[in-house]
Amino acid sequence: MTTVCFAHGQESGPWGTKIRALAEVARGVGHAVESLDYQGMANPEARARKLSAWCRAQSEPAILVGSSMGGYVALAAASDVGAVGLFLLAPALSMPGYAAIPVPPPPFCPMTIVHGWQDDVLPWSGSAHYGELSGARVVLVPDDHRLVADLAGLCRVFRLFLVELGAAPREERT
Repeated sequence: MTTVCFAHGQESGPWGTKIRALAEVARGVGHAVESLDYQGMANPEARARKLSAWCRAQSEPAILVGSSMGGYVALAAASDVGAVGLFLLAPALSMPGYAAIPVPPPPFCPMTIVHGWQDDVLPWSGSAHYGELSGARVVLVPDDHRLVADLAGLCRVFRLFLVELGAAPREERT
């Protein structure tokens, strides 16, 4: 059983509305679920080190899911730990105030990026550009940064991602 590990954003917590809904989807298709707590940790690189350490302590590679700054964190850890898959939600790929932190290179695993057209915190164009460079699936939705206006739709996209991961032969994921 693969574990899905969630990385929350700067202003949220490990078990917010979106993560709880996505965790139910993951459990529903047979995955274990974990959500690390980064509250009080403002530095995205420190968060990425915490996630990498957690991943290395697991018996099998994980599926990483990250929202906003957690998207950056999951992306930064993915290649380092050999993630099975990466699902990013309005990822902070160009964070105001963090210009010195480089955007990590694309990992060698399936990746889907979901971003809202009306995001006024992080522009969707950064996700579209990263998707173009990486070959990731990019899903733009009529939502804002929180991505909870159509939580059922987000859950459908996540379920599709998980189901497709399960259908992919192991050698395609490395």
